[in-house]
Amino acid sequence: MRRHFQMFAHYNRWANGRVYDACGELSDEEYRADRRAFFGSAHRTLNHLLATDRIWMKRITGDGDAPSTLDAVLFEDFGALREARTEEDQRLIDFINGLGDEQISRSFTYTPISNPVQITQPLGPVLAHVFNHQTHHRGQVHSILTSLGKPSLVLDLIYFLRAEGQKWM
Repeated sequence: MRRHFQMFAHYNRWANGRVYDACGELSDEEYRADRRAFFGSAHRTLNHLLATDRIWMKRITGDGDAPSTLDAVLFEDFGALREARTEEDQRLIDFINGLGDEQISRSFTYTPISNPVQITQPLGPVLAHVFNHQTHHRGQVHSILTSLGKPSLVLDLIYFLRAEGQKWM
């Protein structure tokens, strides 16, 4: 099971890198414009993804800073946001590398921001959610990019596996 999540953690870093590369080509106006995605702009969506990863890692590990809202803008500056994203992706990789299958199957308790009632769940399905959530919102950023006339990004897991993930197959 750990190997499966290691693959997703490395894919997550790869896909985030591609999205950030594409967003780095946008003008500041394009990057910040409300494009009617769930969090409005590419800027706010990328901040949301970093915020939620920090929230989940704080819940899971008890360590790190986590915002108290899902729409927190942690960084106004794109470069600082990208640097923080890179660090968070490595944090996820390191965390998963330190897990054993027994730890992945263990339950933990946390309190969601959107519905503050304690929930107990096994770590494995929560990790699946964390990576699926990234994919969901990266898709929204992809939609923002294509709506601005930018080239479509290849973000499919299979392309990661073909390009860089042979060791995961």
